[in-house]
Amino acid sequence: MALARTYSVALVGVRGHMIEVEADIASGLPATILVGLPDTALREARDRIRAAIVNSGEAWPSSKITVGLSPATLPKRGSGFDLAIAVAILAAAEAVPANALAGKMFLAELGLDGRLRPTPGVLPAVVAAEAAVDTVVVAGQNAGEAALVPGVRVIGANTLLEVIVWLRGGGAPSPPPSPEPPRGPVPGLARGRKLDLSEVLGQAEARMAVEICAAGGHNLSLLGPPGVGKTMLAERMPTILPALSTEAAIEVMSIHSVAGYLTPGGGLMTVPPFCAPHHTSSMAAIVGGGSGVVRPGAVSLAHNGILLLDEAPEFHRDVLDALRQPLESGEVVIARAGAHAVFPARFTLVLAANPCPCAKTAGPGKAGCSCSPAARRRYLGRLSGPLLDRVDVKVRLQPVSRSDMLYDRKFAEPSAVVAQRVAAARERCAARYAGTQWRVNAEIPGTVLRRSFSPGPAALRSLDRAMELGQLSARGADKIVRVAWSLADLAGADRPGPDQVNLAISLWLGVAR
Repeated sequence: MALARTYSVALVGVRGHMIEVEADIASGLPATILVGLPDTALREARDRIRAAIVNSGEAWPSSKITVGLSPATLPKRGSGFDLAIAVAILAAAEAVPANALAGKMFLAELGLDGRLRPTPGVLPAVVAAEAAVDTVVVAGQNAGEAALVPGVRVIGANTLLEVIVWLRGGGAPSPPPSPEPPRGPVPGLARGRKLDLSEVLGQAEARMAVEICAAGGHNLSLLGPPGVGKTMLAERMPTILPALSTEAAIEVMSIHSVAGYLTPGGGLMTVPPFCAPHHTSSMAAIVGGGSGVVRPGAVSLAHNGILLLDEAPEFHRDVLDALRQPLESGEVVIARAGAHAVFPARFTLVLAANPCPCAKTAGPGKAGCSCSPAARRRYLGRLSGPLLDRVDVKVRLQPVSRSDMLYDRKFAEPSAVVAQRVAAARERCAARYAGTQWRVNAEIPGTVLRRSFSPGPAALRSLDRAMELGQLSARGADKIVRVAWSLADLAGADRPGPDQVNLAISLWLGVAR
C-alpha cells in the first residue's frame, strides 16, 4: 500500500485541533518531504523518525516519502507529531496493517533509539481527540495524564517497537515502572491545604473580607505595613475555597499541561491553583506570550484559583494595566502572525501593598514613616485607578499588638469552619444562577445584574447617593451589588438589604471597620 493516514493533535493555546497525518510512498529518488506548515522542530522529525524506525529493527523505505499534515493552513509546532508520522510511514510501507490505525490518535516524541518521550499539552490534546477517536497512544510518562479524560482508551508505550507489535496484533504495551521527574517548576498548587486561616490573628476585618471574596469570587486589595498578615491571608485563601469540580480541574490541568508544569502521576487536581509571581516578572510571564511557542502566563495558571501580586506597586505599570482586560473578560487573547491563542484566565486577584516606599510603622519606640505625602501618592499611584476600579473589596490592615493577638485566639476560626460557610454560600449562588453559565456572583454581567438580580430601590438608596456624589463609577456600582449578594448568601438571606449594600460600599471604598 502506498498511502496511509492516522491522526495527531496540534495545540493553539489550550485548544486542540485534530490533524490528519498522511504518508505517501511513491517511486522516485529517496527523499522525505514534510508539508503542512511545520516549524523547525517538526522539520527535524524526518531524521528522528528515520533513526527511530531503523533502530527499532524495521526497514526504511528507499523511495520518495511525502508526509502531509492537514489542515495545511494551521501552523504545526513541536515534536509531538513524531509517533503519528512514524506509524503512518510504516503503514504506507505495509510494515503494519493500515486498518489498525483507524480510530486512533498518536502523540509522542521519538528518540533516536526508538524510545517514546513525553510531550507537554497531552491533556488538552486528548480532550480535543475524544470526539473523533476511541484510542490514544502516548508516551508512558503521559499515560496517567491522558487517562484523566473519561471515555477514551489510553495506550502508554515505552518504545516505538512496542507500538509496532501492538498494531500487528500483539499485546498492549505496559506503562513504565516509574514516572520521570516533573519537566519544570511546579507552582504553588497544593500548598494552601497545609495552611490555616486561624493562624492570622488580630485581623478580624481582613479575615471577613477574605471570606466574602472566597464566597463570591471577588478581587481583593490588602494595604498595610509589613508584618500585618497580608501575604498570610492571601496564601490561606485557597484553604477556604471549594474543591474544583471534575470539569474545572481538567480545564485547569490543561493549562498547566501546556505550560509543562504537571507532575506525572499526580492525579486529578482538586485544590484551586495559587500563583504568586515575583514583582520583577515580565509581561509575557504574567499575561502570557513568547517569541516562539505561545505559552500561558500567571493569570492563566491561576485560572479558577488565586493570583497574588505581593508588593503590587513594585510591578511594572504596563504589566499591572495589562490585567484589566482579563479581569473583565476572563480570558487572554494573544495574537501572533501565525497563530491566535486564547487562554482562560478567570481568577481571583489579590493585591498586597505597603502604604509607602519606606514601609515603616509608627508606634512607641519607632521612628515612624519618613515619606512625604507626595512620595506616598506616587508610590500608590502605580496602581492605576482603572485597575483599582476592578477590585471589589479593599481593606486597610493596621499593626497588631501582642494583646490583640492573644485576644483574637478565641475568635479566629479555622479554615474548615469558614470553608463550610463559603460552600453553603456558593450553593445558594449556584441555585440562583441555575441554568446559566455563571457560577459565582463576581461573574454576573452588569446588564443581567441590574435587570434580573437587583436588590430593590430601598436597599440601593445609599448606593444611588454615593453615585450622585461621584464616589464610584457605574462599574463600581455593579461590583458593590455583587458583593452585597455574596454578603446575603453568607447570611442566608434571599436578597441583599440595606445593611449588606452599605457594608459592600464601605468595603469597596476601603473604609470598613
